[in-house]
Amino acid sequence: MHIVVIGAGEVGSFLAERLSREGHDVAMVERDPERLEALTRRVDVLGVRGGGASPAALRDARVDRSALTVAVTDVDETNMLACKLAKQLGAKAAMARIESPELRAATSSQIRHDMGIDLVIDPDAETAEQILELLEFPGTAEVAKMAGGDLVVIGARIPAHAPFVGHTLAEIAAEHEPNWDFLFGAIIRGDQTIIPRGNHRIEVDDFIRIVCKTKARREILSQLGLGMSAPKRVLVLGGGRIGSAVAEHLSRRRAQVVVIDRDPERVEQLGRTLDKAIVVQGEITDDELLHQEGVAAADAVIALTGEDDANVLACIYAKSAGARETIAVAHRLELLPLLREVGIDVALSPRTASANAVLRFVRGGVAAVSTVLEGEAEVIELEVMPDSAADGALIAELRLPKEGVVLGGVVRDGKGQIARGRTTLRSRDHVIIFGMPHALEVIKPIFG
Repeated sequence: MHIVVIGAGEVGSFLAERLSREGHDVAMVERDPERLEALTRRVDVLGVRGGGASPAALRDARVDRSALTVAVTDVDETNMLACKLAKQLGAKAAMARIESPELRAATSSQIRHDMGIDLVIDPDAETAEQILELLEFPGTAEVAKMAGGDLVVIGARIPAHAPFVGHTLAEIAAEHEPNWDFLFGAIIRGDQTIIPRGNHRIEVDDFIRIVCKTKARREILSQLGLGMSAPKRVLVLGGGRIGSAVAEHLSRRRAQVVVIDRDPERVEQLGRTLDKAIVVQGEITDDELLHQEGVAAADAVIALTGEDDANVLACIYAKSAGARETIAVAHRLELLPLLREVGIDVALSPRTASANAVLRFVRGGVAAVSTVLEGEAEVIELEVMPDSAADGALIAELRLPKEGVVLGGVVRDGKGQIARGRTTLRSRDHVIIFGMPHALEVIKPIFG
């Protein structure tokens, strides 16, 4: 598939690298020569210097034969115009990163349609939603609600005291017979991603991805050695779009929220809009200020400014002072190993939020896609189509690859269940599947 990506910033570069690695033909349009050269040196993409609103640059990127054009610059108007030009030049589909609430509103749907935009991407809004979901599942590093929320995929690093440690998946399964409320989908161990079988053993510091019934989440969190109580006192470091959205939602949940931001004008504005939160002006790396605002007693400290260094330093101090959980937004992926080493609990990136939307389109016929910064495995949600090979078949009888894929859950009539070999599928069921990208492409025809 030929895909044109416009804007080689943090989101665009991540998308280009991911899509190229999967074998797609990717062209990157970027006006900054240094940024473009840095990307093309490490990723196999066609680099085109120019702006997204330049017909000449889009032609050089062969937009006329693109199945998808993704405009993810920092300027909404540029992204919208790029989509319109791409469609006029022959692109089959177009996605735009749009941050303006007015342009994303339902009242602007006709404008988006007229500009040729098929899907809107908003990394900040998606990141805020990820943070709020993580706080519902304390101690986890990833939460993806699937099939309307009846099943959830949890990603977490296994501590030494977790009851699962040292046991094989077969042993864990035998202990929870006959009805399972969960299933292991992937294990990331060092640089290795494993789609596990019964003989695989859970080890300390494994990063695991597990699908479970939402109603069983407390039991699963306990077995994973994680906390179970929602945060009551939260420090939000940074009052931008992500921070203000998180603070507003947490305040509505009756949590005690303190927001710290350096910009006096923003602090004044937040003070007017966040009537249930405390808003303080100052540097998020000011240890005296953090101490004064009760960082030691915080259930969660969330650092989400645009400055990775400040986010990391603030979370390091918060953790050392006694904060229960720390979450840092990291724009540079090379910081991830450092964050784990210094004890920061969760690192998020706006990159994956955009990747999920784009990959959902690229995968074709997929209801949901979940990617993470650690490991190559994905989780997809597929619908069983009438008269497909899966319609009426036992899961054990499906010709699924022996390696690289596992069917984790089934949702029927809005109710989720963990997939078993004896489960019979029927049309319109939704199935949750863990797998490596190449394996997922192979199995899609089975479900129609």
